[in-house]
Amino acid sequence: MSGVIEAVGLRKSFGSRGKTVEAVRGVSFAVPEGEIFGFLGPNGAGKTTTLRMLTTLLPIDDGSATVAGVDVASAPARVRERIGYVSQLGGADNYATGRENLVLQGRLYGGEAAAVAARVEELLGLLDLAGFAERQVKTYSGGQKRRLDIALGIVHEPQVLFLDEPTTGLDPQNRANLWQHVRRLRDRGVTVFLTTHYLEEADALCDRVMIIDGGEIVAEGSPRELKRDIVGDSVVLRVADGDGERVAAVIAKADFVRSTAPAEDGELRCYVDDGVAALPELLRRFDAEKIALRSISLSEPTLDDVFLAKTGHSLRDAEAP
Repeated sequence: MSGVIEAVGLRKSFGSRGKTVEAVRGVSFAVPEGEIFGFLGPNGAGKTTTLRMLTTLLPIDDGSATVAGVDVASAPARVRERIGYVSQLGGADNYATGRENLVLQGRLYGGEAAAVAARVEELLGLLDLAGFAERQVKTYSGGQKRRLDIALGIVHEPQVLFLDEPTTGLDPQNRANLWQHVRRLRDRGVTVFLTTHYLEEADALCDRVMIIDGGEIVAEGSPRELKRDIVGDSVVLRVADGDGERVAAVIAKADFVRSTAPAEDGELRCYVDDGVAALPELLRRFDAEKIALRSISLSEPTLDDVFLAKTGHSLRDAEAP
């Protein structure tokens, strides 16, 4: 295993109400240089805990990690020099201007005044901040603040940028806009490690995705690979009350159905290799048994299908509470 980020057997536990909760359970992975790597899972799955260990904000209980070629446990200060970190809450001073925030951050990292000023100008253009750089941050919109947060995270030109739930609270337009800026960073050679619980974000933005649930990795690969190799096409059935057992019996005899899983609201989801061929064949078999369906639909797989196939529950359902 090799990469700009490497983790081997990471573990982290916390005490809660007199009990020990194992938040991260032996997580291992590697992130190649120059990609957007997504860490996908529901709240409480262990995403942020893992990220905080990698960024030296939490001590590692067991296992090891290196970031940008530096051991996280033995040389945390050197790790911090080589990474940028944007938390869920951000870190800008609301009563300073965007420019003042960026200049201060650059100087705190030891940059010379002239070099920092040039870097700030570059970032104001790169992240579309120039038009309001002289305004106090408290006047910024949510999307503007997140772009400033990212600029603060990369003002010192880190090798790796860690983004913790970067688009939480943003509307769809601002979320898509931020995705464009993150892609530009990747194209300029920055490795981006982001945590997210948004399925669409992981699918649209990430070169590779790792899915975590209950502190353990359940799947890893590109979004396309995960959907193609793990799931197949998805057929969703809504059955009439009392017909559940009969429907299950028909599906059990269909050798082209790879697996099944319950969906929301009493629906049943079937995974097949070729949905176009499977759909009419299922309808024919239900008709032969005189089973009337309330509805049947075919869809291409999503990352939620991957999550459901791997864990037995939907990530969307896990987020509902």
